[in-house]
Amino acid sequence: MPETWQDIAARKQRQRTDRIPKAWLVPASHLTATNNSGNVLDVPRRCGVLASQEIHITEDLDATALVAGLATGKLKSVDVVTAFCKRAAIAQQSVNCLTEIFFDDAIARAKQLDEQFKKTGKPVGSLHGLPISIKDSFKVKGYDVSIGVAGFCFKPATINSALVEVLLEQGAVLYCKTNVPLTMMALDSHNNVFGRTLNPANTALTAGGSSGGEGALVAMRGSPIGVGTDVGGSIRIPAMCNGLVGVKPSHGRVPYAGQEGGALPGSSKIGIESTAGPIARNVRDCEMLLRAVGDGQPWLFDPDVLPQSWEQQGSLHTGSPTTKAGRPLRVGIVRTDGHVTPLPPIQRLLDEVARTLRSSTLPSRDTIEVVDVDISKLGPQLLKVFNGVMSIDGANTWFDHIEATGESLSPWLATRLRRRPQKSLDEVRKLQAQKLELQSEFMKVWKESGGYWARGGKQSSGDLDVIICPVAPHPVPPIDRWNTTNYTSAFNLLDLPSGVLPVRTFAESDMEGDLPRGEPLNGWDKINQGLWTEIDRKVYVGSVMSVQIVAPKLMDRRLVESMAVLEKALAPLREVSGKASKL
Repeated sequence: MPETWQDIAARKQRQRTDRIPKAWLVPASHLTATNNSGNVLDVPRRCGVLASQEIHITEDLDATALVAGLATGKLKSVDVVTAFCKRAAIAQQSVNCLTEIFFDDAIARAKQLDEQFKKTGKPVGSLHGLPISIKDSFKVKGYDVSIGVAGFCFKPATINSALVEVLLEQGAVLYCKTNVPLTMMALDSHNNVFGRTLNPANTALTAGGSSGGEGALVAMRGSPIGVGTDVGGSIRIPAMCNGLVGVKPSHGRVPYAGQEGGALPGSSKIGIESTAGPIARNVRDCEMLLRAVGDGQPWLFDPDVLPQSWEQQGSLHTGSPTTKAGRPLRVGIVRTDGHVTPLPPIQRLLDEVARTLRSSTLPSRDTIEVVDVDISKLGPQLLKVFNGVMSIDGANTWFDHIEATGESLSPWLATRLRRRPQKSLDEVRKLQAQKLELQSEFMKVWKESGGYWARGGKQSSGDLDVIICPVAPHPVPPIDRWNTTNYTSAFNLLDLPSGVLPVRTFAESDMEGDLPRGEPLNGWDKINQGLWTEIDRKVYVGSVMSVQIVAPKLMDRRLVESMAVLEKALAPLREVSGKASKL
């Protein structure tokens, strides 16, 4: 008699638990939040598993500092990797963020790298000895790539994903994979095999999806930097939920080949290409990883990657004929997409960001030029076409996967996903034509002459470098209450690089504010308003509020360079919030 999905899940969870050394197990009494706050971020520090040096390694050094210490021999990889393996084990016991655990392999590799450094005095690659966590969808030889599907369990991968190969060649140490939602299309990381990942800052709020396990692990400092994937917001949404920086590259910048996404092979070529990118605690760590990948000849591992090193990519300073060192950063503020109106605290945040940037003066630049940009006529079209392209298969392949073992849909999916007829070839062609038309139209947004800039007031003296807009029209919501991806999925459809930047925490004063008068714009807008009128707003207090930064297509280097400038320029808002340590 074949195993039920419940049997498979129980066996898989036992396997995961057995891979955690007994000395790293934490008593249940130490895993609970203090003062009923729902915040378990301090569990690793107070549970007694970590030595003081391991707390120092995991809390005081970011990924860039770790790489520098490892490359000079000041730090040993085995010490760094062991510290993060232990902290990842604690994070797993606290918020259920891991899927595959390969701590033993990671520590063995770290020892090998240390031995090689001792012999040669040189690091192995630009990521020598750095532990990096990866989303469950990446294939690692010898380990499952189940993506939370019972029927995919206990079928170890026989190859590495392309990006896994690049990271290993650059000297990285991979030590765990992280949790995802069933179907990889949900916005709360729950599946029937591994269960639900919790938000470590407030377990009543969502950790996001689909890279929710990655976001929770990095937030717990169980990883110095992680790699997620994004086809509709799956890097940026968990980054927002966990108060982190996340970057979704353009397609063709970071290898994606060899992933397990549950779709039939070749599906992305008629749909929307997913991309892989970093989730970290600051911008410089994201830039460090993207630079390492770009300089690792990734085009030799994935035929879709463009043959350009990091230095050859368009820079904010020298990489474009319209950008010159010393002139102001040009930023467009998008306040709404015209489909779902942001709630009062999100509108307030954008006002604060615009005002802070207009008054900012940084050492490397005279000013930051800010203009208001109105894309409200495009927003509804972007979401409609995105949803159309994403539903080409009618979810039939996914239903085949879960019905093979009798699995039920996760709570977030239960009212949203059902079998539909597959789209015809002509329907697919029309959707692709609409996508191309929107991509062409959006190119006008970057130019003053394009008709999307607000009239009146001081205008920019050239094209925009980046756009700032909401990540979502609401704060970090309770579990299973994330509304719509329209503010993130638009930039997957347009294939524009985009990232999330934490700004400040939600204060008690942010609970104030009224909704616009009149009827909601549509059903999505009505659901969004319910996140303001139907729940106790106190649940939002202390959560991190973030903005999204978007750059022109393939200008990934310009994106992260701009994010670094904005990170510094917006620092006063973090200081005013009084809780900068959470960011």
